Amino acid sequence: MAITRRQHEVYDFISRFVSENGYSPSYDEIREGLNLNSLATVHKHVANLEKKGLLTRDFNRSRSIDLVAPKGKLKQSMAVNTGLVLQVMGRIAAGRPIEAVEQRDGNTISLADFVRSKEVFVLEVRGDYMQDEHIVDGDYVLVERNKTAHNGEIVVALVDGADATLKRFYREGDKIRLQPSNANMQPIIVPAAAVELQGKVIGVLRKY
Repeated sequence: MAITRRQHEVYDFISRFVSENGYSPSYDEIREGLNLNSLATVHKHVANLEKKGLLTRDFNRSRSIDLVAPKGKLKQSMAVNTGLVLQVMGRIAAGRPIEAVEQRDGNTISLADFVRSKEVFVLEVRGDYMQDEHIVDGDYVLVERNKTAHNGEIVVALVDGADATLKRFYREGDKIRLQPSNANMQPIIVPAAAVELQGKVIGVLRKY
């Protein structure tokens, strides 16, 4: 029996709430947490999750929702509906920095088999400055949002607040070296204050 995306959101919200608070949320807390229109909508989703065997309710006590781990085909269905269909936000230069313009053109990539973090976005690579890392023009990089990085990690960096680039990160005193992985290309070396990290690359996707 399939589960809808909204039902999955309700299930995930309850799971997070219980993990953080040690007890289940009220119907009103679910409504507020998911910006639902009415308590009737919450009741409908909770009832459907109960029918599908994903939670139980005890009508003799308050905060009575108990989650049940999904099994079999339902578990597979939930994996497909985890919300990890990520939007392609724009393009990122692997050569000279380009103006960082967020594009919302509706393109998405399903990454349920690759990503577990919800703080991940996708960028399309332009240029060959990272070719020695097997990251080439037309690839998609999976980027986990992060404001810090260790030396040697591949990052998306914003330079001077406007130009975004994909490079290996090295902090050298009061400077940052953004190192390409291409022997023919020169690094970008700028004051540390001029660099703002947007995230770290955790994977690459390529279409042939």
